[in-house]
Amino acid sequence: MNAPLVCLTLTGKTLEENRQLVNKYSKLIDIAELRVDHLTEEDQLYARRFPSMIHFPCVLTIRRDIDGGLFNGSEFSRTCLFSRALAFANQDKTKNFAYVDFEEDFHIPSIQDAAMAFGVKIIRSVHSMDEPIYNLRERCDEMRKTGYEIPKIAFKPKKLSDVANLFREGSQMTQYEHILCAMGPEGLPSRILSSYTNSYLTYVSPEELMSNTSNIGHIDPVTLTTLYNFRSITKDTKLFGITGWPLYKVSGPEIHNSGFKRAGIDAVFIPIRSQLASEALVFAEQVGVKGLAVTNPHKESIMYYLNEQTPEVVQIGACNTAIYKNKKWIGYNTNAYGFRRALEEFLGPIRIKRKKVALIGAGGTAKAVAYVLKQMGARVCIFNRTISHAKQIAERYGFEYCQLEPDCAPILDDYSNLIIQTTSVGATKEIKPGTQNQQEPNDPIYFYNFRGNEILFDILYRPAITPVMKRASLAGCRVSNGYKMLEYQAYAQYKLFTGQDFEVDSEITGDII
Repeated sequence: MNAPLVCLTLTGKTLEENRQLVNKYSKLIDIAELRVDHLTEEDQLYARRFPSMIHFPCVLTIRRDIDGGLFNGSEFSRTCLFSRALAFANQDKTKNFAYVDFEEDFHIPSIQDAAMAFGVKIIRSVHSMDEPIYNLRERCDEMRKTGYEIPKIAFKPKKLSDVANLFREGSQMTQYEHILCAMGPEGLPSRILSSYTNSYLTYVSPEELMSNTSNIGHIDPVTLTTLYNFRSITKDTKLFGITGWPLYKVSGPEIHNSGFKRAGIDAVFIPIRSQLASEALVFAEQVGVKGLAVTNPHKESIMYYLNEQTPEVVQIGACNTAIYKNKKWIGYNTNAYGFRRALEEFLGPIRIKRKKVALIGAGGTAKAVAYVLKQMGARVCIFNRTISHAKQIAERYGFEYCQLEPDCAPILDDYSNLIIQTTSVGATKEIKPGTQNQQEPNDPIYFYNFRGNEILFDILYRPAITPVMKRASLAGCRVSNGYKMLEYQAYAQYKLFTGQDFEVDSEITGDII
């Protein structure tokens, strides 16, 4: 099978707007898809002109609302639009649509015959916006009524195992051209790794119009080709990834993929979104992912599925890196290394042995931080909303603990030589409409009044300055975010993945947020 093509889905309101977008991304794409259902009513009537405007192979698509599109008129009206857009074929085929997308239940012999006579390839598609689709080979065989159509199946997975099934079936489909895609953020691997499913193409959307395709999980062509090096991915490419939930924004792909590129390693690092750590591991084994970075909330639950654990993982009680070797999963923790190196760099000559340190939070990262603080000889009090979690860590290391609430302010003040913030409070998050709690403070210690002599280390790095960092800085405190910790722990992961040290590019180091 040939390498998958990159198809730019155009959802602009006018033909001219879409033409400009094709020009902007022309070096990153192979074909374009004109979504006529997104055009104004006037421009819909002139869709026939578009192929000659862009000089790119173009797909004609008029997607119904039931299939995730905007067209809500009658089938008669849609049939007329198809007829109008395909009529009066030009002898110069580059000025005609190269493809037309007909759903599996759309069969108008006259239009289909005309398309085939004009050399227009038919993409026969099915879209399931609510349920996964199985038996992909069987469904594709059924859609190839004439034997010439390119069957397309796109579905919304309910869990990562649905995406794993797509990879399993797609990897065996080599007899004819087809398009397979899992929609939504869980389906992102199917877009980046479309060569693994032998898919004819993968869809992208212009960054300017990403909101138009947010429900189906498109990415932009710059991200696909630059960040994930899509053009170089083959079935021989080594696969690594990061898993967690909800995994909206992560910096791992930027760090690891840049490292692979500089070192000339044929590998790619991708997000693998999963509600369950066990499903992420099963997916990785099936697709061939050899190493995983593990983030919240899986750092502790993944330990139940590891075949081996390093002493650090056992002591810390959390794993942030899993390597698949000799059919076994081996767990590591690079958070501890990354935190210690970043903290020592931030503190400089200051030593925290016997100093009182406040540790905010009791999650997987806090466990790694507590492990390091014990090694460094600090006197620690752990503050957490759920006091039983704080107690569990504190008793392991002989630390104090306290419930994180306004009444704990005096105790926090007593342990304020160094304050280490490990919760997600204050992070930049993707907020769904109607779900944000305006009453919840975006500062985990909003009740604490900084005096100005405290040192604050916040493990968050997006935003670069969190609300608690800003408040502490205004009071005169020294503050640091967690980007250096992210870098150092990622460099340690990279060595576990590749066996090589990370080649640092001096031009991109620093607080890259």
